[in-house]
Amino acid sequence: MPRITPNLWFDTQAQEAAEFYVSVFPNSKITKVTNYGEGTGPDRAGSVLTVEFELDGQPYLGLNGGPEFTFSEAVSLSIDCADQEETDYYWTKLTADGGQESQCGWLKDKYGLSWQVVPAELIRLLQDPDAGRAQRAMEAMLKMQKIDVAVVRAAADDA
Repeated sequence: MPRITPNLWFDTQAQEAAEFYVSVFPNSKITKVTNYGEGTGPDRAGSVLTVEFELDGQPYLGLNGGPEFTFSEAVSLSIDCADQEETDYYWTKLTADGGQESQCGWLKDKYGLSWQVVPAELIRLLQDPDAGRAQRAMEAMLKMQKIDVAVVRAAADDA
């Protein structure tokens, strides 16, 4: 199967965003930066065109394409977190410096990119074979911004 690389369109912040993302995620790096050439307009010549980077081995490409397109919640990146500590870490890092909290584990980072920060236990609780337990977990989650697994678990167990 061919490799699939998400391409992220930025106005002018692709390199700044890539540097931020590789500082947040372990085992991550910027692999290549290309620049606009001459004749691409007086405001673009010599500036960063693309930034290729990896987040824990997954390749991404950031493109400085201009203000024509922006991110929306229609596409998000999901982080599968092992536990509450990891959930808290990513939530704090990605909402810092202008990020926005949303509901049910969703947020937008300071660049407007949407993320889902999902603790593994939440998925187990939502898929519990006991439909009542799963429903109570869902109802608790729907009231949250950042997921608090202990609160979701307590709600699921409160029969």
